[in-house]
Amino acid sequence: MTQPVSPPRYDSGKAPATARPQAWRTLAARADVRTLSLLGVLAVLIVIGGVTKPDEFLDTRNLQLVLTQASVIGVVTVGMTFVITSGGIDLSVGAIVALASVWATTVATQEYGFAGILFTALAVGVGCGLVNGVLVAYGGMVPFIATLAMLASARGLALQITDGRTQIVSVDSVLSLGERDAYVLGIPPLVLVFAVVTVIGWLVLNRTTFGRRTVAVGGNAEAARLAGIDVRRQRLYLYLLSGLCCGIAAFLLIILAGSGQNTNGNLYELDAIAAAIIGGTLLSGGRGTITGSVLGVLIFTTITDIFALNNLQSDVQQIAKGAIIVAAVLVQRRTASTT
Repeated sequence: MTQPVSPPRYDSGKAPATARPQAWRTLAARADVRTLSLLGVLAVLIVIGGVTKPDEFLDTRNLQLVLTQASVIGVVTVGMTFVITSGGIDLSVGAIVALASVWATTVATQEYGFAGILFTALAVGVGCGLVNGVLVAYGGMVPFIATLAMLASARGLALQITDGRTQIVSVDSVLSLGERDAYVLGIPPLVLVFAVVTVIGWLVLNRTTFGRRTVAVGGNAEAARLAGIDVRRQRLYLYLLSGLCCGIAAFLLIILAGSGQNTNGNLYELDAIAAAIIGGTLLSGGRGTITGSVLGVLIFTTITDIFALNNLQSDVQQIAKGAIIVAAVLVQRRTASTT
């Protein structure tokens, strides 16, 4: 008797179900290693600051100042993380912060008080983000060129509005948020806003469909389109989000400085990109981490504070930042090649 022949098996090309959880665990482990590494770097910097200038660096007011300064660029970095994760870039964030801050502190705007300043800062940020999003998503422009044009235009408009002068804020309800009486359990209001933006950003990127679409677009835009994702609309939303974060940062900067200047936000784009990169966000897109970006901001802000307390020149500080960025990119490439 002949034995029954079993039907041939075809390879579907899909990984076994048991392999998928293992892959996710591997990615999670790598993410934990990156986070722990950044925490280690931050801890080393704190030790260095404590050893070199123990009285000044570990003083409560200095630590509050570090967190406050990190809050402004930190909010911008959250928006930048989303854009970079999608495979884009936004070189205009610093200029948008400047434009929003000066537009929100004109005499005409200040007549509407706290609400007028806040609304104007947010509206200008979202408006600039809308222009960037339309040019990139529907105009087909390369993000680098579109946002570079916005950088030049926003800086020029900010200079035109101020005529090169500093615009002093006279609204007491805005200025009072920067005073120590407004601190909540010793935490400045700006830091609380930064914390809220960070938590919301983390939830959106990691726990919502919007976040998954952002990662999908950055990983492979064509595959995302074939999967039913409206890639152009998603990119528009991302630049709107980046503009909104710039508007929030502009309002925080107004509180911190008590004024609006056309030089505000200088080099914020480079600091935000650098913080996102060393935090683990891939510059080519497809992977982003809000936690890593925030740690990157804290690392750079701590380095700046240590250099300032030790009276070291700013050029040495910039060299140190550049070395950290190069090291982070090399680590990313090495990690990607072993994946």
